[in-house]
Amino acid sequence: MEEAQRIQALPPYLFARIDEKIAEAKAKGVDVISLGIGDPDLPTPDHIIDKLIEAARNPENHRYPSYVGMLEFRSAVAEWYKRRSNIVLDPKKEVVTLIGSKEGIAHIAFCYINPGDIALIPDPGYPVYGVGTLLAGGVPYLMPLKEENGFLPDLDAIPAEVAQKAKLMFLNYPNNPTGAIADESFYLKVIAFAKKYDIIVCHDGPYSEIAFEDYKPLSFLEVPGAMDVGIEFHSMSKTYNMTGWRIGWAAGNARVIEALGRIKSNIDSGVFQAIQEASIEGLLGNQDIIQEIRKIYQERQDIVIEGLTALGWSVERPKATIYVWPKVPKGFTSTSFCELILDKAGVVVTPGNGYGEYGEGYFRISLTINTERLREALKRLQDNFGKFEF
Repeated sequence: MEEAQRIQALPPYLFARIDEKIAEAKAKGVDVISLGIGDPDLPTPDHIIDKLIEAARNPENHRYPSYVGMLEFRSAVAEWYKRRSNIVLDPKKEVVTLIGSKEGIAHIAFCYINPGDIALIPDPGYPVYGVGTLLAGGVPYLMPLKEENGFLPDLDAIPAEVAQKAKLMFLNYPNNPTGAIADESFYLKVIAFAKKYDIIVCHDGPYSEIAFEDYKPLSFLEVPGAMDVGIEFHSMSKTYNMTGWRIGWAAGNARVIEALGRIKSNIDSGVFQAIQEASIEGLLGNQDIIQEIRKIYQERQDIVIEGLTALGWSVERPKATIYVWPKVPKGFTSTSFCELILDKAGVVVTPGNGYGEYGEGYFRISLTINTERLREALKRLQDNFGKFEF
């Protein structure tokens, strides 16, 4: 029963390994505080849940849905973009519904990558960018995200012979795991680069609504020329606390959206319509909950930054996302530090090298836990280690 080579080349998924570590610690009786996976602990807003219950009672919604998503949902996505960023989208041609954005990110490589083709992958970055490329037989070319460059890729450092073989470029701002942001000048360089080398830009923007202190992240699609070269992935997961619902979308260039919809129609049967109807309620209904969510994450970020500062860190405060990206103390690797604090303090954080080789030397803290447990986690670090050296 020999596995296919494409499977043999895959590493274990990062968060599956973290789950195993947590289970092992709990089996030993450890009260584990997990600051690892970025899975919002906050509840889905009531008006969205109420709509799901109503829609689930409609027998018509229990039949096969549209492969590319209900037009009503895609229209709601288009209206959301118009309201948020004054972007005009044709919901019939420029939006496709996804079973969570992760699914679309994995499948876009199958639309364009032939064996040996290159995809430009940010490193550190969401593991699925590279995994989808590998499964399609492609070659991931790493774009290092370094602190001295504001965790933006240096496009000038990409060799011309690599760019000429590249089919896709993945970007993600506000960024996971670093919390970095991108401005219009950067996106304009990306668009010019993509046009020069005929590369499709796949921008992953799930954290666009989790931003602080009046900062409003750009949508890639609102930058002039973006619709000519790419698409944007987004989802209901982080904005409306709906990670388990598995619904998202891709929007942008009509040819790319059609290709993604075509492969999906041959692989899956779409998203349960009741979930789509509930998501319409989220996109078009009362948005006050988003400001409340931002306030909660801001409070949690304050706790983490203040706690890390007391422990000896100098941490830049992210303007967006639900993460903090500190350096590991002197004398540790990402893995050894994360294992130490799990063993000694029962606190789980994610090693930076789990997001790629350029994540080495960092770790990620997720703000998806209540303030009491967050304070307890930082107190455990203080009690067990005092101050760290850097």
